[in-house]
Amino acid sequence: MQGDAATIAALFAVDPAGLGGVALRAPACAARDEWLSLLRTLLPAESPLRRVPLNTGDTALLGGLDLGATLQAGRPVALQGLLAQADGGVLVLAMAERITVGAAARLGSVLDSGQVLLQRDGLDRVLPARVGMVALDEGADADEQLPASLAERLAFHLRMDRQAQDEESPLWTAEEVLAARQRIGQVQITAESVQALCAAAMALGIDSLRASLFAARAARAAAALAGSDTVEEEHIAVAARVVLAPRATRLPPSPEQQEPEPPQEDASPPEPAENSAPEPPPEAPKDAHNNTKNEEGDDADSPPPDAQEMAERVLEAAQAAIPAGLLASLKIGALQRAKTPTSGSAGAAQKNALRGRPVGARKGEPRAGQRIHVLETLRAAAPWQKLRRSTLAPASASLTAPRIVVRKEDFHVTRFRQLGQTTTVFVVDASGSSALNRLAEAKGAVELLLADCYVRRDSVAVLTFRGKVAEVLLPPTRSLARAKRSLAGLPGGGGTPLASAIDAAAALAEQIKRKGETPIVVLLTDGKANIARDGTAGRGPAASDALDAASQLRSIGVSVLLVDTAPQPQSSAEQLAAAMGAQYLALPYGGAQSLNEAVRAVAGRN
Repeated sequence: MQGDAATIAALFAVDPAGLGGVALRAPACAARDEWLSLLRTLLPAESPLRRVPLNTGDTALLGGLDLGATLQAGRPVALQGLLAQADGGVLVLAMAERITVGAAARLGSVLDSGQVLLQRDGLDRVLPARVGMVALDEGADADEQLPASLAERLAFHLRMDRQAQDEESPLWTAEEVLAARQRIGQVQITAESVQALCAAAMALGIDSLRASLFAARAARAAAALAGSDTVEEEHIAVAARVVLAPRATRLPPSPEQQEPEPPQEDASPPEPAENSAPEPPPEAPKDAHNNTKNEEGDDADSPPPDAQEMAERVLEAAQAAIPAGLLASLKIGALQRAKTPTSGSAGAAQKNALRGRPVGARKGEPRAGQRIHVLETLRAAAPWQKLRRSTLAPASASLTAPRIVVRKEDFHVTRFRQLGQTTTVFVVDASGSSALNRLAEAKGAVELLLADCYVRRDSVAVLTFRGKVAEVLLPPTRSLARAKRSLAGLPGGGGTPLASAIDAAAALAEQIKRKGETPIVVLLTDGKANIARDGTAGRGPAASDALDAASQLRSIGVSVLLVDTAPQPQSSAEQLAAAMGAQYLALPYGGAQSLNEAVRAVAGRN
């Protein structure tokens, strides 16, 4: 086991709630199991360590109405969730890279406040939940990451691989950790130490203030483990190594980059104006505390030499602990997350009363084949059982008990959500102004995207415009061979009937929407319209008709991407994109592959 991994386990065991937790990115392997076993050994016996499965619902996690006990007692009985049960202990979150954004927000709120606000099902309670968390991240790719809102609230980011590591004896015993937990409240940290940690965080490109706060808490925990009541420089270095280094987004600038350029020898001070009076010398400060400079000429606001040297040494310790290749992987992962929308590659979510994935329940009667949600129906009826039994007639009350009285207003039906198919409509400018520039790249990009959509079982349609008309070259299809045949004979040249092309794209998009699918329009053009809707030539009327058609396309609520295919970005294309509410993308030097990647990123094809 790595030394830093054992150090992180000991520091976290000293102050689980204060340090938030550990984001442990590792596959299911022996090294991860050994680390969890070590953490369990270092935690006090009275500190619970509970595992949270991935699909744990809000009721099991936060608490809610205990349906069985409520129906038996005739009054609302609260069910304590896992967070409240683990108060003072640690939660192990399994497969944390797959949790939803909503679940991550709820967990982050509990980590921030240290309590659970139970305000649901007729209950209103505040339960203590000062817990630490170990988020097991088993993501294999760079885009499979723990949600940023939750990862920011965990002090330690630890990575392990499948290779079994040599097991080392623990650096601290459970008795030493217990003594440190009792001593940490008395440990003091100086302002110079906090300033050194903040300076190191800034130099490493860490924007979050929580990182510096966690580093200060880790330094206090390290001092408590060492039996000291004061945070020393070695404790600061440990905190920078295990808290700041894994969060680094850049390397600190080298000394050569920090040194200012020497002044030029032939530079002379500006000569005063002829009629200007000489400036009086600055008045001496009346108070020594108001001096702007000290005797050595240094600024009073600058840190003292000792603090500055400490900050440099702390930064060196953090820089030495940055794993090789971490910065490159962080950049790649950030780029992929920026390209990947939260909705994934599937179509827009559609409401469906009978089919799809269950997404909860809503109040209503089970009509037209809708399914009654038994649990939510009983949950709604449970708090009123005692009152309803008291209003029953004596003959009805003497029937077999217990009796559950369910009324019409208690009914809940299951809600479903069905993901529709996505159809990407490519509108390709084959006019004379674009044919010589990017028509070949557009053909190649459409073929690449069609191959990608074929794997995802999505559809692609191609609409071209040149001369005076716009025509559907390829109806919505998933046939790769048919698309290649259609694109191979695509001619180029002639006028640019841009308005007619946008009208045809809007009509095709509405047709796709009527089928229950989600259309995405990708318009590849330079925006230089010269053919109006009525077929007459003229840039003025053609541009006006194109903007009018763009406004109509925007009104139907379709996602649109406009790719400016001109050698240089055109203002006409930007105005057209703004009129249709489209995302504008200028690719003056891109080939088929780069155009394919750009369209995939913006249209959600990652």
